[in-house]
Amino acid sequence: MSSHRSAHDDAGTTAPPPPLHHHNAEDGTRNVRVTVKLTAMIGGPLFLLTVILHPARDGHDIAAGAQWYAFTHSMEAISLLVQATCLAGVLALVMNRFGSRGVTTLYTALAGTMLWFGLIVFDGGHNPVTAKYAPDLVHTSKDIDVEGGIIVLAANIVFPLGCVLLALLLNRYGQRWAGLLLGFGGVVYAIGGTASLFGFGPHSVITSVFEIIGAAPYALGYVLLGRTFGRVPQLST
Repeated sequence: MSSHRSAHDDAGTTAPPPPLHHHNAEDGTRNVRVTVKLTAMIGGPLFLLTVILHPARDGHDIAAGAQWYAFTHSMEAISLLVQATCLAGVLALVMNRFGSRGVTTLYTALAGTMLWFGLIVFDGGHNPVTAKYAPDLVHTSKDIDVEGGIIVLAANIVFPLGCVLLALLLNRYGQRWAGLLLGFGGVVYAIGGTASLFGFGPHSVITSVFEIIGAAPYALGYVLLGRTFGRVPQLST
């Protein structure tokens, strides 16, 4: 009996193992915040750099430097994928904090970024080939077919829309400057990337001016976004 009681007492005094769920949740949130900060610090500045290094847009110049044209567009596409990773991380951090409207805004911004990624990939692959055989068609309305038109139209609607909605959302939660820079920069860049290009033609430098003026605050907005969500697990309401 004494041995039975001793075993029972020992079993009763044995402490249960500490729960792991809360610790793992904190580690997961910390990792997401680090990822958001890192991708924002890389995606924004890399995007600006590729916009600055963008080569001439007329068909003859593209044909003469096709590899550089494809390279800059590949790097810009990579920067957009990094930005998309940043937005996905932000979405994971605030999924239960911003409400359905905020989540919809972040999904819109994410979708716009991915559509612009598709536009850049299409541009970087299509235009060097066209420039080789018909340089006078490059970046003109005559070179837009149904498939390309769908990508261009969708990207030029959803990307700036996502930037504006994101700006309004961030402003609502006290991140006025990050929102203003992302909203203003994204819209100006999108206007320069398409409307200005087809309006003034591929030989005009106005397109480059618009894109750089938009990309600079847009990149800085991402840096601020990364600092905000990389520093705290969630914004205060």
